[in-house]
Amino acid sequence: MKKILVILLSLMANLSFAQRGEKPNVIYIYADDLGYGDLSCYGATRIKTPNLDKLAASGIRFTDGHCTSATCTPSRYALMTGEYPWRKKGTGILPGDAALIIPTDKTTLPNLFKKAGYQTGIVGKWHLGLGDAVAKDWNNEIKPGPNEVGFGYSFIFPATADRVPTVFLENHNVVALDPKDPISVNYVEKVGDEPTGKEHPELLKLQSSPGQGHNNTIVNGIGRIGYMSGGKLARWVDEEVSSTFLIKAKDFIQKNQKDPFFLYFALTEPHVPRMPATMFRGKSGLGLRGD
Repeated sequence: MKKILVILLSLMANLSFAQRGEKPNVIYIYADDLGYGDLSCYGATRIKTPNLDKLAASGIRFTDGHCTSATCTPSRYALMTGEYPWRKKGTGILPGDAALIIPTDKTTLPNLFKKAGYQTGIVGKWHLGLGDAVAKDWNNEIKPGPNEVGFGYSFIFPATADRVPTVFLENHNVVALDPKDPISVNYVEKVGDEPTGKEHPELLKLQSSPGQGHNNTIVNGIGRIGYMSGGKLARWVDEEVSSTFLIKAKDFIQKNQKDPFFLYFALTEPHVPRMPATMFRGKSGLGLRGD
């Protein structure tokens, strides 16, 4: 899974800020499974990315980049801790019910910003585990998590868009959870009686590779990795995930516009399941991934 980082850190090196004692705002945009050649500022011709092109033209466009890992969890672990993920066991791609793997008693990227007087926030995909154990209660406060490793504000989903639980968490709680419909998650055996992609492929609106495990509990017409029951009101709609994250990112910026802030904006697109916002469907001419 190739990734590209769009890093808006060039202002940090600007001596004029240091001379004036100012603290520039920092937004770190992290796209999932986006290839080097998927942006028009890097040579794409059929897909147009005018806004990212403006950032590239007015800042620094990197042409020789290297990463510690080309997969989800380990690359994020390296970003948060500054450590090579292969030097620590348990940093492989995590299931959606994994425990937190980021140490809460050591220096992290958001902690550095917080110590420097910044408001810190994460919006988007986390995929570094939550809580102290795998068998966690999704119906009460879930911690430790992003807040405990340095983020003052957190609006995330736990793992990947193709894994359960398919819910948003704001700080320590599942958004829109109905106490009368408790959530249960299991990656070993089926929970509840909801249909799975393996049992009822006719219910799927998006076909994916069952060899990768995308044939368990069906949510929004898409087979997921892992089993889930309950939490029906809290479940996201894939077509609305990107706009929800965008709104929350804008809210964080608006709220902290008078203070220096660090925002880690971790997008999920174009990671599977590729289900673009309705407003973009069919616009690229390159299928759902292009959209």
